[in-house]
Amino acid sequence: MTLNQKSTLVGFVFLAVLLGLWEGLNQPPAATEALTEFELLMGGVDKEARVPPPSSVLVRAWEELSDPFYDAGPNDKGIGIQLAYSLYRVLSGYLAAAAIAIPLGFVIGMSPLMYKALNPFIQVLRPISPLAWMPLALFIIKDSEQSAIFVIFICSIWPMLINTAFGVANVRSDWVRVAQTHELSQIRTALTVILPAAAPTILTGMRISIGIAWLVIVAAEMLVGGTGIGYYVWNEWNNLDLTSVIFSILMIGIVGMALDMALSAASRLVQYEE
Repeated sequence: MTLNQKSTLVGFVFLAVLLGLWEGLNQPPAATEALTEFELLMGGVDKEARVPPPSSVLVRAWEELSDPFYDAGPNDKGIGIQLAYSLYRVLSGYLAAAAIAIPLGFVIGMSPLMYKALNPFIQVLRPISPLAWMPLALFIIKDSEQSAIFVIFICSIWPMLINTAFGVANVRSDWVRVAQTHELSQIRTALTVILPAAAPTILTGMRISIGIAWLVIVAAEMLVGGTGIGYYVWNEWNNLDLTSVIFSILMIGIVGMALDMALSAASRLVQYEE
């Protein structure tokens, strides 16, 4: 048995034990099961609120995933529609951030002057929570959809910018000197020498950014409401439907893992081609 097979087997064992404990701890006491509905309504015993067991979550998952794109009104849309709205916002803000962060990171990494000039601005703006920008974005943009995209843009730009600048600045100097010896222009040097060498570091920054963006969109959608997986979680909580809340949390984790795996695969591809 290979290492991958062993790790997969151990992972399934841990999952089975965890689900078994979760299910067992959520079984009501026998005395409570024996109570009639009348006795519960009369207040003879307080029915203890419990976290839904895995079996209930699996039933809800089947119900939701069997028709993920249904649309029964503003407050009743399928999980597929909610995730699609969230992914649209995340990718819109993320790609806009990449379009600015990567070229600017090249400029900062290749120019000590630009690094010293822009570094104070980066250090001041980078620690600000993305959600702190939401009120200002809502006031200026006056559109909740675009404001959420702006917040994703803000949280995505810094890891990509910093990693790009770091990767470019740390390209081996003798490679750059060879390019200068061959009288390559700065643009051609950047594209043919620096970019391939810095690509793994740049993709690491992009991978960090997509993870942060997916984290932030859930909180942003809880604030602005309307649609999206964050709004779905908050709406189900307001309906006191913990089963749907747990199901949506699992879906957030699965989609986040898929996004991370996609960029991880791209990183491995670049390293392999090197």
